Amino acid sequence: MHTRLLPLLIVLMAAVLLALGVPLAVSLAGAEQQEVVVDRIDDTARFAALAQFVTEPVDPAGGDINERRETLSSELHSYHEVYGIRAGVFYRNDSPMAHAPDDWFLPRTGEVRDAFEEALLSRRSHDPEQVWPWQRRSLVVASPVIRDGDVVAVVVTDSPTGQMRSRILQGWLVIFAGEAAAMLLAVGAALRLTGWVLRPVRILDATTHDIATGRLKSRVAAAGGPPELRRLARSFNEMADNVESVLEQQRAFVADASHQLRNPLSALLLRIELLALELPEGNEEIASVRAEGKRLAQVLDDLLDLALAEHSEADLQVTDIGALTAERVAAWSPTAEAKGVRLTGACPATTAWADPVALSSALDAVIDNAVKFTPGGETVEVAVTSNGDASTVVVTDNGPGLTEEELTRVGDRFWRSGRHQNIKGSGLGLSISRALLAAGGGSIAYERHEPHGLRVTVTVPRNAPTGEVTDQGLTDR
Repeated sequence: MHTRLLPLLIVLMAAVLLALGVPLAVSLAGAEQQEVVVDRIDDTARFAALAQFVTEPVDPAGGDINERRETLSSELHSYHEVYGIRAGVFYRNDSPMAHAPDDWFLPRTGEVRDAFEEALLSRRSHDPEQVWPWQRRSLVVASPVIRDGDVVAVVVTDSPTGQMRSRILQGWLVIFAGEAAAMLLAVGAALRLTGWVLRPVRILDATTHDIATGRLKSRVAAAGGPPELRRLARSFNEMADNVESVLEQQRAFVADASHQLRNPLSALLLRIELLALELPEGNEEIASVRAEGKRLAQVLDDLLDLALAEHSEADLQVTDIGALTAERVAAWSPTAEAKGVRLTGACPATTAWADPVALSSALDAVIDNAVKFTPGGETVEVAVTSNGDASTVVVTDNGPGLTEEELTRVGDRFWRSGRHQNIKGSGLGLSISRALLAAGGGSIAYERHEPHGLRVTVTVPRNAPTGEVTDQGLTDR
């Protein structure tokens, strides 16, 4: 979420900065050009005032007139030498009154010609188009020379724009630097803002994950952020407290009920045994009642174990999974041999984080099921493997297996396949195994084994759980 919200804020801030910076840059360029144009208008007005009293000579001498023309020409040449601006005063018939440099004449086409034609209409030429730093253009300004209400000549200036374009570019660089600095500040502000807004969300997400993986004691710690998210955190904690309270009540009820029923059930079984003494030996009815009573006692014991498994916290430690599995295989070998089942184990040494007692109980349930449902003469294989993240114990049998539909239900409480109802069991063994493994971050999975049978995979993590600190490595030995 942070990677989606942060770019959005940055794009919005960049758009705001561009919306402010681009008009500022355009305004700066316009102001620089307008200043130049105003200067040129002043210059053309001054030259027009000088040219106003210069007329064509009437007598050959024409001394005074020539002197005024020479003064105007001198001014124009000095102007060109100092500023590098071409300037000239041209009669209506395009002939020059005075001009500088001497090789510059009124062109037939172009901006200079357009400005000249416009000034002949008794008005100053319009302001030239904006010149941008990447354009090598000149600024042309023309003003009419009016005598007795008539336009007798036109003053034209053709100014280079190199210095003006340099000033515009320098101003733009300053604006760009300011925009870049503002963008950096905006990015920093966006980082702080997104961190402030999303910190409660990250904490809430982590706490939700902890609760989903079985750590029901986890709660959202007090953190900053918007008031709405703080209220959400408080509401989440209240909800988690209520859910934990309900689950605790359910567990307590199951534990208390199974514990309280054991005493009257034990008394009932004792009375059944006393009653059996009064009946003929081999009575089928009393044998059936005795078997059902023992089955009920086993169900109550399993219910109590399940309640304890779901309530207790795992005592995680670095455990040699291979050695522990080999020990359980050896413990179940006599039972398998008595049934005629061959129980084999490939248990190389590998370490993982697990509760040894809980893992042993889970393996007992899985191996017990495999031996129980495997017919005589078949094999049950137990294999230990590991990778970088987890260690696995795979128990494969050659029993009848389960259908695809049954695989989706295996491990549910009290569920047993309809084909196995005549086999001893309460339907809680795999549920207890799943609860024991989940408490330590492990899992159990089921799949079909071809051509027939079931493959059960017990997985335990090799990475240290959150909050655990250890110097012992988890490398295969």
